[in-house]
Amino acid sequence: MNITKETAKNKEGLLQYFRDRSSEFLSEVNGEYGNTEYKKKAKKLNTLLVKARTTIIEIIEQKGKKENWTNKEILECVLMVTYCNYVVMLEVRHSVWPYEYMAFSRRIGELWEPFCKLAFEYPINDLELFVPPLFADVKKQLADEIEDFINGLNLTNEEKEQLIKYYNKVWSLVMSGEIQLELDLHFIFEGKKYVVDFKSGFGSNEKGNTNRLLLVASIYHNLEDNYEPLIFVRASENNNYFNTLKNSGIWSAFSGSETYDELHKYSGFDIRSWINQNVNWAEDLDDDFVEHLESNDLTQYLTW
Repeated sequence: MNITKETAKNKEGLLQYFRDRSSEFLSEVNGEYGNTEYKKKAKKLNTLLVKARTTIIEIIEQKGKKENWTNKEILECVLMVTYCNYVVMLEVRHSVWPYEYMAFSRRIGELWEPFCKLAFEYPINDLELFVPPLFADVKKQLADEIEDFINGLNLTNEEKEQLIKYYNKVWSLVMSGEIQLELDLHFIFEGKKYVVDFKSGFGSNEKGNTNRLLLVASIYHNLEDNYEPLIFVRASENNNYFNTLKNSGIWSAFSGSETYDELHKYSGFDIRSWINQNVNWAEDLDDDFVEHLESNDLTQYLTW
């Protein structure tokens, strides 16, 4: 496998490369696990194929740096490598553990988020990723501010201690555990910090997750760094949970074509056009797998 800028257009060669690799991996895994251990086989094969993809991407990055490729040239190569790897990952998983509709629809959705995030890892625009704050640090910052405020009030020491005690009681009642402030993507664009939650779509049982997202966005809005929480959803049609977040006033929520517009605006790369030109699951997956998908009415999930 010779890596050049033309790798971005070499779908056929990349598919063949990953299929050849998967044949080697399958022989290895069949020797390690018995016929009934299909779940272990699937997990190991997935791990090996991810590693194979990572190796190719590392070579692309190294060559790109050495030969002064643009981020767009690197990104287009990485996107093609990633997509072809995804195709073979789906094929191999199906070969040892046939897909049914729940697992297949979920898997197609799971692959979408990291694929879209590639446009932010190799951005065209002047964009910078950042590490999200820890909730423990946020809590300490807020607690210190309140304590300083209370200590500045015209109260006796005993009254101040009592107020601080009540304040700490509120923390203990509200927080049964640490809140995870890390979302799927964190970047700085034009001096503003954005935190992003990606979702393939909103299911019928998203109440807990919706409440968590509302809490997380509220915390971000109360920090001094001027954060903007964004939700990017793949599905065009969504339910009341999505609308709750969209109308909350603390999340900017986008779905379907709006999501791709936002991805383009921030990253500078039109990933929707790239998908339209290069992603064709039904054509690129092997014939036996496609026949299985068609006979089980699963082709409806082959869309990004």
